[in-house]
Amino acid sequence: MTIKTPLSTKGSQIVDLNGNIVLLQGVNWFGMETELHVPHGLWKRDYKNMLAQIKQLGYNFIRLPYSVNALRSSNISGVDFSISSNRDLQGKTPLEVMDIIIQEAAKNELLIMLDSHRLNDAVIPELWYGDGFTEADWIDTWKLLAQRYKNQSNVVAADLKSEPHGSASWGTGDLRFDWRLAAERCGNAILAINPNWLIVVEGVEKNVPNQQLSGHWWGGNLEGVRNFPVRLNVANKVVYSPHEYGQGVFDQTWFNESNFPQNLYDRWDKGFFYIAANGIAPVLIGEFGGRKIDSSSKEGIWQRQLIDFIKHKNLSFNYWSWNPNSSDTGGILLDDWVNIDTPKQQLLSTLLTGIITPTPTPTPTPQAQLAVEIVVQAEWNNGFCINFRITNKGTVATQNWKLNFAINQAKISQTWNGNYSLQGGIYNVIPVDWAKVIQPGKTVEVGYCASKLGTNYKPTDVKVILI
Repeated sequence: MTIKTPLSTKGSQIVDLNGNIVLLQGVNWFGMETELHVPHGLWKRDYKNMLAQIKQLGYNFIRLPYSVNALRSSNISGVDFSISSNRDLQGKTPLEVMDIIIQEAAKNELLIMLDSHRLNDAVIPELWYGDGFTEADWIDTWKLLAQRYKNQSNVVAADLKSEPHGSASWGTGDLRFDWRLAAERCGNAILAINPNWLIVVEGVEKNVPNQQLSGHWWGGNLEGVRNFPVRLNVANKVVYSPHEYGQGVFDQTWFNESNFPQNLYDRWDKGFFYIAANGIAPVLIGEFGGRKIDSSSKEGIWQRQLIDFIKHKNLSFNYWSWNPNSSDTGGILLDDWVNIDTPKQQLLSTLLTGIITPTPTPTPTPQAQLAVEIVVQAEWNNGFCINFRITNKGTVATQNWKLNFAINQAKISQTWNGNYSLQGGIYNVIPVDWAKVIQPGKTVEVGYCASKLGTNYKPTDVKVILI
């Protein structure tokens, strides 16, 4: 089904002109924010072919980063003009290249979100000014783009600034550093020219009054929205956009907590998902990605958990990245810029649905909600014991549940409080009769002892499922 623009918001959803719920599901194609001033890979591929491949794989959305410096420049590089349609770009300015990319994307029914990624061509700044640029330079560039693409129907969103961090704050009221106030100034300047765009606002890193979590990714801290939402002059246009990465980008402290990966869900809820859960505004994960997608490495576990979270929470996203030349994450394309990373694309393809016909919102019913904590009960040279603590954090008692987990280099020798079966490398645990019913606020334990057969012996992919 074709998405009819312009887009707006309705509670936690993005909706199109016909009121259909839209999931923006896309990729980051970076390069215009670098010294080349054009999307990367055009030294190898025809830009039309590149866009057609993005569409063919099932995506409907591209986040297109740029630098303020690039759009003020007249020079491009990194394009092989002898490759087919790339001759269209010869002699063009960066802004004219952006025109051509956007117009070709429209032919492929690809929506575009412009992203003010950098001020200069080298680094992501802490704030929306600096590196020789003022706040006025930043806002004036957005005003130029709002006017230029006002009638270009596939340009649907403005990601105001990539990854505020460092001294950037939220809700402090300091005009020099309060990103929320700057986003309001910029968002209103855009909407005064082009009232149709979604205004996409990322988080900060820290400096949020009464934040619950001690650490966040750059741009990932949206805890301040609860008490200090972004206020715009045009209603139903704000979308919040965290960035989220795994251990392959940086080994954050939460990857080494004893309850990893269960701790991720609490982090995502406190950091950004509460915004959608409470109907404040939609959430679009503007960047996430990583090289590993396996079920044993921390990055692989994180990436699989997040993709599952995005799927079940019906969130929009832009994957980082389409490009293979992102040093710490790799891309959907392989290094030849032609073939795709098939396992990664297969995992992402589980998300690709595009548009949802509205259905009546059901009245919430009380339900059980189970959380699992993994406790190493004992450990010695050749063996160990694991206790799974399953707690009902919901409002009604469970009727039945089961536990799934994987282990690689271990052999189970003893179990308690459950019947264990192994299928396809996954253990399935059915609790004994007395443990099936867990009252709200109560905890039951199941577990096992096992022999170590290698260093990778601890359980992974641990899930507790209501049945």
